[in-house]
Amino acid sequence: MKKTKLMLKVGLLAFVAMLFLTACQSSKSSGTESSKSSGTTLQKVKKSGILTVGSSNDAPFAYIDTKTKKFSGVDADIIKEIAKRMGVKKVEMKQVPFENLIVELNKGSIDMVTDAMYIRKDRLQKAAFTDVWYKEGEAVVIPKNSSVKSIDDLSNKVVGAQKGTAFLDIAEKWKKEGKVKDVQIFGKQTDLMLAVNTGKIAACVTDGIVANYTLSKDPSLDLKILTPYKAEETGKIGAAVRSGDKSLLKEVNKQLNAMKKDGTLKKILEKYNLDDSYFVDVKDGITKNIQ
Repeated sequence: MKKTKLMLKVGLLAFVAMLFLTACQSSKSSGTESSKSSGTTLQKVKKSGILTVGSSNDAPFAYIDTKTKKFSGVDADIIKEIAKRMGVKKVEMKQVPFENLIVELNKGSIDMVTDAMYIRKDRLQKAAFTDVWYKEGEAVVIPKNSSVKSIDDLSNKVVGAQKGTAFLDIAEKWKKEGKVKDVQIFGKQTDLMLAVNTGKIAACVTDGIVANYTLSKDPSLDLKILTPYKAEETGKIGAAVRSGDKSLLKEVNKQLNAMKKDGTLKKILEKYNLDDSYFVDVKDGITKNIQ
C-alpha cells in the first residue's frame, strides 16, 4: 500500500514537472512568435503609411524648405516618388548630422538614409545600399573675372575645400603634386564660397551639384564653375538601409529601376539642372552589398 502511494506521489510530481516544462516551452514559443509578428521594416512602413528618412538638411539634396516647410530636393523627390509607388503616403525627414546618419539608421531611429551619400566600401561594412540613384563629381569654383582657365593655372595659387569631404582630399593631393600652392580648410560651404568671392582664395573644390545650386540661388556671388574640367572624384549616390532590411531594399530597388525605365528619374534630375551625365541606367547601377 505504501509502495502504491509512493508511486502515485512520484507520478504526480512527474506530471507537474512535465506541465511546468510544457508551459516554459509554450512561453518561449509565444515570445518567438511575438517577435516575428512585429514584422519587417517594410511591413511597418506600409502599415503606418509613413517612411522616416534621415538627412543632414542638405540643400539641394534632402532638406526642409524654409518657405514651404516641405521636404524638398533631388533625393527627397526621388524617395517620395518611390514611397508613392510602394503605397506609402508620407515621407518624413529627421535631421541628423551627416557623420551620424548610419549610426542613427542602425539604432532604428530612421528607416533609411537619403542625403546624397556616396556608396563606399567603408559604408557598405555598416549598412546596405540601394542601387545607384545618380552619379556626380566635384567642381572647381572661381571668380567670374578670374584669369584661371584650367587646373594648370592654379599651380601658384591657394585653393580651399570643406573639412571632412572627399573634395578636401583632392585639394590636398593637388598640393602634394604641386598643382596648387596651398590649401585652406573651411568648416562650412557658405564660408568656402565667400572666401572665393572675396578673393581670399583663388578657387575652391566642392560638390558639383551643390556648386550649381548655390550659384543659381545666390546672385550676390560673382562666381562661376571652371570649364572645361573633368571630375577626378566621381561618386555614385544611393540610399542606405539596415543590412537586415532585405525586403525594404528589394522593394525600393524595384521602384527605383522602374523609374529609370519609364523616364521619371531623368525628369527629376532635369528639374535640378542635372543632365544625362548624372544618370546611371539599371545595368550600370547595380550595387553589390557585402552584408
